[in-house]
Amino acid sequence: MKKLFYVDACLREGSNTKKIANVIIDKLSEKYEIETVRLSECSFPVVKNDILNERNNGYVPEEYVAMAKKLAAADRLVIASPFWDMSFPSALKVFFENMSLFNVTFASTDKECYGLCKAEKVLYITTRGMNISTGDDLEQATPYIKALSKLWGLGELHVISAQNMDYSTEEQKAKKVNNAIEEGLKLCEEF
Repeated sequence: MKKLFYVDACLREGSNTKKIANVIIDKLSEKYEIETVRLSECSFPVVKNDILNERNNGYVPEEYVAMAKKLAAADRLVIASPFWDMSFPSALKVFFENMSLFNVTFASTDKECYGLCKAEKVLYITTRGMNISTGDDLEQATPYIKALSKLWGLGELHVISAQNMDYSTEEQKAKKVNNAIEEGLKLCEEF
């Protein structure tokens, strides 16, 4: 069975993003073996000078190397994360920094970096409180994930989103969540 690496960066109880992701991940579990990382249950360190020095001296915690290898070997990558501060929660950025390991998720020649990840498709699931669309100048999560995809060698990026959630009635929110789920389930057929 093919493998899917799922990064759950939904940090709040009752997350609308998680409501969408749960249904989509459940559907994808019919054709993928899923490795899940729930960032609400993790404490990845901020990559600072001490960690960089350790990396330069060949030391990376074994559990991070093992996780990065699973990510690199996955056939698909799914990221579920709400829109925070014009991007995504810092916990997700810290996770990416800890998984961005030389000779695991990327490598380089003397002139450029290249990716070592196998995933041909990436799905980013999000909800946004404001009326900001994917590709808007104020939305910086998708450009970051696209850039990281180039570094890691990831394939085509798909985005499922619901927006303006903070300014919608409960009924409107439920409809937006359901519409995103429907879009995601349709995508699952080809993902």
